Amino acid sequence: MKKYINLLTYIVYDFSAALISALVSILLLDRELGLTWPIAWTPNLFFAVSLPCLLVFFMYVLRVYNVLWAFSSFYQFIKLSMASLAAMLVAIVVNVAIYSKSFLGLSLPIFTYCIMTALLIIQRNLVKIHFSKHDNDEKTTITGNVMIIGAGSAGQSIIKELSRYKNVKVRCAIDDDSSKHNHYILDVLIVGGRDKIISAAEKYKIDTIIFAIPSCPNDKRVEYLNICQETKCDLKLLPPLYALQDMREYHQQIRKVEIEDLLGRPPVKINVEKVAAYIKDKVVLVTGGGGTIGSELCRQIASQNPKQLIIFDVYENNAYEIQNELKYNFPKLNLITLIGSVRDSRRMDYLFRTYKPQIIYHAAAHKHVPLMEDSPNESIKNNVFGTYKTVQCAHKYGAEKFVLISTDKAVNPTNIMGASKRICEMIVQAYNNRSNTEFVAVRFGNVLGSNGSVIPLFKKQLEHGGPLTVTHPNIIRYFMTVPEAVSLVLQAGATAHGGEIFVLDMGEPVKILELAENLIRLSGFTPYKDIQIEFTGLRPGEKLYEELLMSEEGLQDTENELIHIGHPIDFDEDELFATLDVMSKVMYNEEADMLKLVKKIVPTYQIPKNKQK
Repeated sequence: MKKYINLLTYIVYDFSAALISALVSILLLDRELGLTWPIAWTPNLFFAVSLPCLLVFFMYVLRVYNVLWAFSSFYQFIKLSMASLAAMLVAIVVNVAIYSKSFLGLSLPIFTYCIMTALLIIQRNLVKIHFSKHDNDEKTTITGNVMIIGAGSAGQSIIKELSRYKNVKVRCAIDDDSSKHNHYILDVLIVGGRDKIISAAEKYKIDTIIFAIPSCPNDKRVEYLNICQETKCDLKLLPPLYALQDMREYHQQIRKVEIEDLLGRPPVKINVEKVAAYIKDKVVLVTGGGGTIGSELCRQIASQNPKQLIIFDVYENNAYEIQNELKYNFPKLNLITLIGSVRDSRRMDYLFRTYKPQIIYHAAAHKHVPLMEDSPNESIKNNVFGTYKTVQCAHKYGAEKFVLISTDKAVNPTNIMGASKRICEMIVQAYNNRSNTEFVAVRFGNVLGSNGSVIPLFKKQLEHGGPLTVTHPNIIRYFMTVPEAVSLVLQAGATAHGGEIFVLDMGEPVKILELAENLIRLSGFTPYKDIQIEFTGLRPGEKLYEELLMSEEGLQDTENELIHIGHPIDFDEDELFATLDVMSKVMYNEEADMLKLVKKIVPTYQIPKNKQK
């Protein structure tokens, strides 16, 4: 509403300014030239009325009314003058065409144009001055002495925006373009390239460094940020170009540097049109919909206009949170939230019988490796038989597609969690051969910030002053952000034909030790000095590195360079289901030979030595 009131105010002012300018000019020229009524007054009054209408029209066409004058530059005032000139020229043509003999030549339009344009510019400048004074009384979350990295358009805009605040002072700028060195943006000196970051931070007593090159490639951005970490300054950045929401309001999009910014991964791109067409007007079920991956699946699915989205989770608090979030962000979404376990055959049958989901994303699973080593039967109950029962329902009620969320830990597993997910993949593969439903699996590594992952653990340890615990100095893991992983899961599901094991390209592996060191630096501390790092030894079932493929599976490319297809490994399906029947009895009787049964189904599973009998 406020937007339309502001627009109407500008239109009324512009119309009045043009009308008054024309009338004043006519009166002044009337005294000088002795104009008589109605011979000379009639055409000039027509001119005075037509000009304001034309001015408002051209101001709208040239988008002058879209300008935020509080943040305007010289270019916007040129645009205003051009709209004023266009209105004047058209008014002259119209009036000469109608009243050629009585029109005052160039005297009236020139005089009118000068007065009118002056009134328009003065009013916009007063608006700018008003907001500038108002902003100076406000404070921004960025305080103290600031260094800007990047002297391009984004950096220039941020310097200009921050100059309005009293509690912040931009002291210097950095840019690798040597032609800009020793030049100024407003009164801010560009002191040099990245080699000057550390010395300039000391010289100007910098509190905050803002990385303002949204078009910078990820690997180059990581190089900059790694240098900046050595200064112990507070680090902030503009998101990459593809993530910017507004190409003008840069200041409002500055955020704190997060650990994922230091991974250097290229941006994940998916075929949005294909994903949208695949999900639109479909009933979609997400099991484990309240978890880290499940909730992000729900967010991205909700944005693609499904016919109905069903969240299914055993933990009501998580389900409640994502339900409220989706209701707020997607008020028109047909959303159903159900509580229950995928281990409950009757509950699953009711769900499928009642809602007839067409697409299922199966994210419900136990995933914590050390905990599952101590409770292997629970891992099998939830992961294997939860998947088994959901797959059976998808087949029974004719679902179109079933997508299993798997893990790199399913490859040559050294823990029961990984082995259980490998069995899930085999169930999916077997049912794809005997059902009209298309069953696929998507395998990827660790996701940053997910429940139970290393980053939340490190952050909690930092809150208590350390130490950060790393199991081994050489342990490495593949990482991907939650939105990245889910985007690729949706892309894989949209392109699947059934039977595939999709493998997501996780980029370069990351040493957990380096992750811990970077997180300490981002928090403003020095590793091993302010915050210690302790090595605790590998946990039960934990590997130094994870694999994404078995040697037998090979690799096939897809249209998305970050998604590959592993060739399915043949196995005896009848033996799989026969062993599952035996496993079911052992599982519920809490018998101790579960690991041997798992080994029988998954020959690559390596039973820990302390559990071998």
